Amino acid sequence: MSIMFFIIFLALMILGLPVLFALGAAPLIEVIMANQMNLVSSMFNRINISLESFTLLALPFFILAGAVMGKGRITEKIIGFSQVMVGHVKGSLGHVVILSATLFSALTGSAVAATSAIGNMLIPEMYKNGFTKKYAAAVTAAATVLGPIIPPSGIMIIYAFTMNVSVGTMFIASIIPGLLFCISLMIVNYILCSKKGFNFRRPKATFTEKIIQTKHSFLALLTPIIILGGIYGGVFTPTESASVAVAYGLIIALLIYKSIPLKALFPLFRDVAISSSSILLMVAFATGFAVVASLSPISIFASKIIFSLGNNPYLAFFIVNMMLFLIGMFLDAGPAILIFAPIFAPSLISMGIDPIHFGVVMSINVTIGLVTPPMGLVLFMSSDISKVPLEDIVKETWPFILSEIIVIFLISFFPDLVMGVPYLLGM
Repeated sequence: MSIMFFIIFLALMILGLPVLFALGAAPLIEVIMANQMNLVSSMFNRINISLESFTLLALPFFILAGAVMGKGRITEKIIGFSQVMVGHVKGSLGHVVILSATLFSALTGSAVAATSAIGNMLIPEMYKNGFTKKYAAAVTAAATVLGPIIPPSGIMIIYAFTMNVSVGTMFIASIIPGLLFCISLMIVNYILCSKKGFNFRRPKATFTEKIIQTKHSFLALLTPIIILGGIYGGVFTPTESASVAVAYGLIIALLIYKSIPLKALFPLFRDVAISSSSILLMVAFATGFAVVASLSPISIFASKIIFSLGNNPYLAFFIVNMMLFLIGMFLDAGPAILIFAPIFAPSLISMGIDPIHFGVVMSINVTIGLVTPPMGLVLFMSSDISKVPLEDIVKETWPFILSEIIVIFLISFFPDLVMGVPYLLGM
């Protein structure tokens, strides 16, 4: 076997074939070209077995939980809470967007859902209060990238499945990096608002107003505590926590907030089933892709490149981060992890880098691709909501992207920022 299948995969992608089908077709074409038809049955067996995973069952449940939270009045509660907490600081509504995105991410784990929910409510509000539309769209796009970073995270579940590591540890390890992202974005927003003269601020909320708003938002804010607390407390597994999140979300939306009518449940479940099936099919085809990759010299080739720089884990991590950033610009986070985690991880692990540490850094790195051209899905959605040309938003997002890159290198070279909490919790 050669690395021709990888070239075929890239060619199919350039020709416009969806990633799902390119993942399935490329290794099959290579097997036929190499006259290794005996591998076909092995590929399909691995594809079939890959979906019989209890860990992967968490994906559709978390997607459903996010959809339920998004359709309910959860967004209003989160934004209201954020406004009383940071609405009085210089940069006001920009800070509200960032804090809302952080909290909303802990409920849904989806950047796209966060962009739609928060952008539709706050981009017009920012424009009415003196912010430019392009800045409002940019800060929304940059902040909602937190979706797959703050646990629960679908792409971290995919990494855990791919590299056979603990989902719960991945979730716990990503808490500090997620908070660092939030803080760095707020710092950039403060600086830019001062420079651009965006001076609108809300009156500072009184202690009583903060207590009242916290009470109104309490049920929504309780969701991540239930998920992470249940996992760490040993009450349930990450997969079971996903089903608990669905049940909790349905109770809130149907019985307490009464924001989702019963007749809306079937279309909601149908859309989630379609979305989940496309992701799980991608995981399955990527498993077949991995069968051929394991028989090709591509992993050895990648190792040689990394080790040719010397046995220096910091330099290796730097180079791999740069490669992952470029990969994330052209490939969605899920496929990027499925394809490249088995290629890069073994070399870095052999240098003493913890697979959980690398997994968190890799997941965050490729996620930034959602807000970078040419394939940034969040950028396109933010442009559609704000009606601002894409190129104008891109110019405004670079300071935020730069701050996110700085955080990536911080968590790469200071592993305690990632592994400290899991170590303290004995994970």
